[in-house]
Amino acid sequence: MALVQKWLPPTKESWEMAVWVFQWFPLVTILQWFLTWYPAGKTSTNSRFNIPGRIAWITMEIPGVLVLSYIMYSLPSEIGLGGFSALPWENKAMGGLFVIHYLYRAIISPSLNPSMSPIHPIVWASAIAFQLMNGLSIGGYLGGHGPTTHWDWQGREMNYKAGGRMELGMMIFFLGFFANMFHDDELREIRRAAQRNMDKKLKEAGEQGKSKRNVDKVYMIPKNGLFWYIFFPHYLCEWIEWGGYWMMAGLGATPMRNFLVNEIATMLPRAVAGRRWYIERFGREKIEGRKAVIPGIL
Repeated sequence: MALVQKWLPPTKESWEMAVWVFQWFPLVTILQWFLTWYPAGKTSTNSRFNIPGRIAWITMEIPGVLVLSYIMYSLPSEIGLGGFSALPWENKAMGGLFVIHYLYRAIISPSLNPSMSPIHPIVWASAIAFQLMNGLSIGGYLGGHGPTTHWDWQGREMNYKAGGRMELGMMIFFLGFFANMFHDDELREIRRAAQRNMDKKLKEAGEQGKSKRNVDKVYMIPKNGLFWYIFFPHYLCEWIEWGGYWMMAGLGATPMRNFLVNEIATMLPRAVAGRRWYIERFGREKIEGRKAVIPGIL
């Protein structure tokens, strides 16, 4: 019980230790550049331990936002601020944006997907650990271990007023967020189109009452939006989103910086490996010079 009280909400010392540990996460991701085994998504493997894709995704993405929400509501009272209402509007706005992102990513997005490949427990458990550390880190910052007044926010940037910095960062955040949603839907449309085509064939054959075949492993080269230039624009758009989030907090906000750096560190090798997957599946001549995740560069 004492251990839980030390972390939920975290003491100042516990929070600082978590932030310090989390900044070294990119060292762990180095392994991804050498491992070809990634049992999720396009490269999901058959295993009796696999967790159904939709269940795995929801349960591995939601812990971070739950932890952040709990800390933001409980920590202010613990450290004598008088409760959540005493936090400056900047804290509340950034907490709200974090919640909005993960409501989409953890609940809405998997619910909209026509199908999802199973996920191995190793990937699932790793994602949960990432989310818990990130929720603890950012939640502690916004809940009272970071700036606790409007004036504290103003003093964190020498060249920007708090309002201007917040507004610019918020615009970048939503640019990335909506672009991410657009490209996610382009990927969904591939399987929706496959399902419609299958339904049409069944109807023509007079078999509409029979069970529909699975469209889990239907893959095509997406072409709309930034897919003309890269294979993983939804990764790039998410980096833009969290870059705006970091800008909102100021360059000295270590938890927000850690989140962005750690996301790039773990998603970049997956994007590079994913481009190789497209080449192997469709042939180099069909990828039309597309890069993995940064147009014209990588």
